Amino acid sequence: MTAYYKELQPADPFRIRLPYPFSNYDRQLLTLLYQPMIGAEAIALYLTLWAEGEATSEESSHYTLMNMLGNSISKIFDARIQLEAIGLLRTYKNQSSERSFIYELCPPLDPKTFFMDPLLSMFLFSKIGETSYRKVRKRFAIETEIPTDYEEVSRTFTDIFQPVHAKAGYPAKKKDLQERKNGGYSTESDFDFGLLQQGLSEQLVPKRVLTGSIKAYIAKLAFLYSWDPLEMQTVVLMAIDDNYKLTTDLLKKAATEHYKMKVSTTAPQLVPVHKATEPIEATDETSKTKEDELLVYLETAAPIQVLRDIADGHEPLPSDVELANQLVTFHKMETAVVNVLLHYVLLRTDMKLTKAYVEKIASHWLRKNITTAKDAMEIARVEHTQYMKWKSEGSLTTIAKPFTGNQKPLREERLPEWFHKKDDVPVAKAEPRNESLEVEKQKLLAKLALKKGKGG
Repeated sequence: MTAYYKELQPADPFRIRLPYPFSNYDRQLLTLLYQPMIGAEAIALYLTLWAEGEATSEESSHYTLMNMLGNSISKIFDARIQLEAIGLLRTYKNQSSERSFIYELCPPLDPKTFFMDPLLSMFLFSKIGETSYRKVRKRFAIETEIPTDYEEVSRTFTDIFQPVHAKAGYPAKKKDLQERKNGGYSTESDFDFGLLQQGLSEQLVPKRVLTGSIKAYIAKLAFLYSWDPLEMQTVVLMAIDDNYKLTTDLLKKAATEHYKMKVSTTAPQLVPVHKATEPIEATDETSKTKEDELLVYLETAAPIQVLRDIADGHEPLPSDVELANQLVTFHKMETAVVNVLLHYVLLRTDMKLTKAYVEKIASHWLRKNITTAKDAMEIARVEHTQYMKWKSEGSLTTIAKPFTGNQKPLREERLPEWFHKKDDVPVAKAEPRNESLEVEKQKLLAKLALKKGKGG
């Protein structure tokens, strides 16, 4: 089972909140500063939410995101938490029984704040290297020096305006305006500032220099370099200047020098500790089979991706996509169950999706409350004889063409590899084996089983 399963499902609705308009400059910051850190899939999710948020405020299901991005729900969840961690997205969940979400997009930090932040700047540096880091930093640098032969002659507000006391009342108070703020990330720190200050003499480091912003910066440096308060005492003493001033620039420089001397000349790296998808539980690592790999694929892929993979990468027909969408959005079937259903029917019907036949099996699975890919595989095995009968009945009664003596005989049925189990009781009469179809089936199942390993 997957780690995200209880937190997010395709049918969960969400709304998008854009507190204020974003600009093309924000898009440049996202692409050049944030994308190297969190990857293209997370930025694609952000840009998709941005575009949808500008167009509508109506609810949508996560299944629509799966179709738009061509990603599984696990990848969408992983992209979401990366955006949350980096400060680009705030997520709010409805606490009622019917779960829903609000996604509030936050703009990226301005370049000065970004490059002054020890975690973000080091994160970017470790991803793109020194040469690219210097290049992108120079790109966003703005020359602020004013030539010395110029003096400011700007008027002040009070130079131009003055109050007039009149009985005109006051403007109505409104709460629908919001200040534009850069999207900052949150950290949880248990850094012991009491222990830090115990080892710092008041004569060398006055308490007044340890302001709230300086303490926050110290905590970030301690996290980045994995230093305790005793180690940070040395950094603070190295950073404070002769005038008893302590700035973030001085702290950052001192921490870098101390790390190079004590640990390594190679900068530390930041890597994610959360993995959206966990492997299926097994009693022994070596006991995992191709069916286990295929089960992970069917549990996590979007139905449109399953249709695409079975067709060797070709885009599925709109009618096939619409059928899959209807099963998920209207009939509320789990995407994993729809994936097994599509997989089963396509291999049984020579790659043709017959709407009536699919819906008949889907109706049976809904009544049986089938909610996982494993359960869907099992019921397909158990009810195979009945499904063969339905298919035979459908070919005689639901096809519009009348029967003629010139009709071609039905093709031999192909079954997914997961259909067969070693401990199955053999049927009374074995069906004839078609070697060419069997080879084709094995190739298809091998490709689908490997999709997980390829990031599908």
